[in-house]
Amino acid sequence: MGQARTYPVIQLQRMADKLALFGTDGVRGVAGEYPLDRPTVASLALALAGELKDQSGASRPTVLLGEDTRESSPWLIRALAGGLAAGGATVAYAGVITTPGVAFLTRHLGFSAGVMISASHNPFEDNGIKVLSSTGTKLPESAERHIEQAMLDSRAAGKEVADGALEPDPSLLETYLDFLAGLAKADGRATRLPVVADCANGAASVVFPKLMNRLGMDARIINAKPDGRNINLDCGSLHPQGMAKETQGAGAALGVAFDGDADRAIFATATGRVSDGDCVLFATAPFLNERKRLTGGAVVGTLMTNLGLEIALKSRRIGLKRTPVGDKFVLEEMLRSRINLGGEPSGHIIFSDVSLAGDGIVTLIQMLQLLAESGQSMEVLIRPFKPYPQLIRNVRVREKPPIEAVPQAASALARCQEELGERGRVVVRYSGTEPLARVMVEAEDAARVEFHASRIAAAIEQALGG
Repeated sequence: MGQARTYPVIQLQRMADKLALFGTDGVRGVAGEYPLDRPTVASLALALAGELKDQSGASRPTVLLGEDTRESSPWLIRALAGGLAAGGATVAYAGVITTPGVAFLTRHLGFSAGVMISASHNPFEDNGIKVLSSTGTKLPESAERHIEQAMLDSRAAGKEVADGALEPDPSLLETYLDFLAGLAKADGRATRLPVVADCANGAASVVFPKLMNRLGMDARIINAKPDGRNINLDCGSLHPQGMAKETQGAGAALGVAFDGDADRAIFATATGRVSDGDCVLFATAPFLNERKRLTGGAVVGTLMTNLGLEIALKSRRIGLKRTPVGDKFVLEEMLRSRINLGGEPSGHIIFSDVSLAGDGIVTLIQMLQLLAESGQSMEVLIRPFKPYPQLIRNVRVREKPPIEAVPQAASALARCQEELGERGRVVVRYSGTEPLARVMVEAEDAARVEFHASRIAAAIEQALGG
């Protein structure tokens, strides 16, 4: 697994009086480059150990580690483990596992925190550090700021830290599989439905086949031969077309495509219709509501949730609450409003009665149980849902000022909003993990969607293009 190394902890330099290491989903970047170089990872690990001591009062906090299948994950996790140990934390290692697997085990087994090494749906060159609290949820921003401040003020700068020596504990993955199998066995009919599963050559490649064998599922697994570089490569939740074609050809009841760390799931019907997170919410919410199992009278979505879903749910007397993009914001609103169903079009779906984490495998189990209990196909369940034409344009930017402070973009945005009125939406936001501005326009008329999305994207490109 590579030779042990030592390297110095660094003290980060304050830039413009602010360090923004954490994005919307942890720390992410190109593996080997800042902020995912060894010295920075060691500094982060030391700061995390200190934060855990401060928050819990424990002299030796315990941290669970897991990783996906990228070629950089083994050295990153050992660098992190070394920094945690140097900071006085005790480390347990689950090996290759899904992010929601780490979240479940952290909460279930009482760890002080969990850390997953993964860049989710990004290509193999990227990687990331996802830090989870003792409850298995994403760290609050206040804790992230404390960690960043500790890195800026580090008194350990120059200290030599060695890579941690790690051996996976197989019982950790088995405990997570026990949880998943218990959910699936709640309705034995569900596990008899034929499934096609695209594991994205990621963490699900290890977890899902083991679950399938436990349950005796009729599942055809594709893209489950990771080589360190093929994670998410033309497969998985960002590229579900191959899975959808395979589902149709196999005559399966349902197809599913996970992403690299399996916290997302995109589905396909038996006829090959790709079904995103909005489709999952539409299929599930009315069914639960009719059976008095949908709490809060609403579901939680984000700014990117399709307007067509909001209208369709409203016609069924189900509300929609929107949050900023990010599953942690969805969960916060679910807990605040006591709503037990929420998610994003990207495939992060949270069934809070079952798990506080977006878990692609849990979502698959829930959907199979929905099909079994309702006696209907996914195709029939989502047929009434008519998404509005929606277009997302990504623009690479060199900086991220407020959009209203960019005259060209603000003007194009205002014209779009004025023309579409209440029968359309426009959202312009910056990615929290990449140097991108994302322009989303949706309306009843596809031509107007294309016109306005192109106009706004061009204005941003002209002013901020990187």
